[in-house]
Amino acid sequence: MKRNKATAETLNDLVQINNDRIVGYENALKELDADDAGLRSLFLEMIDQSHRFKIQLGTEIEVLGSDIDSGTSTSGKIHRAWLNLKATFSGHNEKSILEECEFGEDAILKAYDSALAEEHVPSYIKDILREQQGYLMEAHDEIKSLRDSA
Repeated sequence: MKRNKATAETLNDLVQINNDRIVGYENALKELDADDAGLRSLFLEMIDQSHRFKIQLGTEIEVLGSDIDSGTSTSGKIHRAWLNLKATFSGHNEKSILEECEFGEDAILKAYDSALAEEHVPSYIKDILREQQGYLMEAHDEIKSLRDSA
């Protein structure tokens, strides 16, 4: 029972950082120029990806007999950087927006690393987390590549 509760708390941390990621990309969308359809499309894809991850994580939380914490983070065990995006866009140019998005992607990858390191998380859930982490790594690399070419 304690193991289920600890696992649910870990998964809720990931739900929260995915919520933060959604808010971060929504803030980034507001900073884009109207003619930047490519980045707009990419950011919307990232938002959709985090919504899918939250649903998947939420299902596992419910199976564990816990409630889903659907808010964004204000505290917690893992580093959350996404909400800082709103305040830190410097210059509001494409490169600075991408730099802040990459910083947020680094934070979510760290959160997944932390969750995967938890001994109480069952292997079948770690498989889910590794799969999500793989997609997050691809997203990170795409953001980094775009930042490097901006």
